[in-house]
Amino acid sequence: MTALVAAISGVFGLAVGSFLNVVIWRVPRHESIVHPPSHCPECEEPIKPYDNIPVVSWLALRGRCRNCGTRISARYPCIELLTGVLFAATGAVYHDSWVLPAFLVLTAGLIALSAIDLESMILPIRIVYPVLYATLALLALASLLEHDWGAYVRGIEGGLAALVFFYVVHFIYPSGMGVGDIRLSAVLGLNLGWLGWGYVFGGLFTGFLYGALVGIGMMIVLGARARKMHIPFGPFLAAGTITFILVGEQILDWYHGLSR
Repeated sequence: MTALVAAISGVFGLAVGSFLNVVIWRVPRHESIVHPPSHCPECEEPIKPYDNIPVVSWLALRGRCRNCGTRISARYPCIELLTGVLFAATGAVYHDSWVLPAFLVLTAGLIALSAIDLESMILPIRIVYPVLYATLALLALASLLEHDWGAYVRGIEGGLAALVFFYVVHFIYPSGMGVGDIRLSAVLGLNLGWLGWGYVFGGLFTGFLYGALVGIGMMIVLGARARKMHIPFGPFLAAGTITFILVGEQILDWYHGLSR
């Protein structure tokens, strides 16, 4: 059953990844994500269904538009593959839990937000709010089906706690924490909180840790130039959250073992 759910989730993730590429391209440009259909941004020729197969079509076309030959960014198959892998991993971990749909929506949202933040330095509310509302509803459904409303209440408390904490950090150090990060923190705290308070602390701390490690690495490699570079924080928060959703139980067990 684990392998079956993981495989179905992975295939579904590849298709979702193809849609996320549309979201990543159009949302920062304030374009509709449903109209017009997928097309080449250079010649505007609609993409044929057989040229829109995740990963495979990009490889078959050698990364170029069939009509005009314009190079297609390698980001497209990378997003599709990343989404497929993370969906498969999430399906494997939560194959027997009703929380799986919520975490798949969260994962898709975090991939899109991270890619946009890396390219445009923004975390669009057109993605943050829908992911928040969708996971609120799906977590409620999971709590209903699993007869565990305590997890849902804890999730809401986790979202509020993360929101307050990030707002305080932003108030103290505005240049180090954007408003988009504050909004995103509520989504992360909500979903991590459904699993437990240890996941909230661990997931957010891991996000800060990833950011610090990358910052230190850049300072070592680039020296003083790294101080002038602005690094988006959203992808690190997303990575920390996904880490704890996938292997948080093992990390917390290891930590508790050390503290005994």
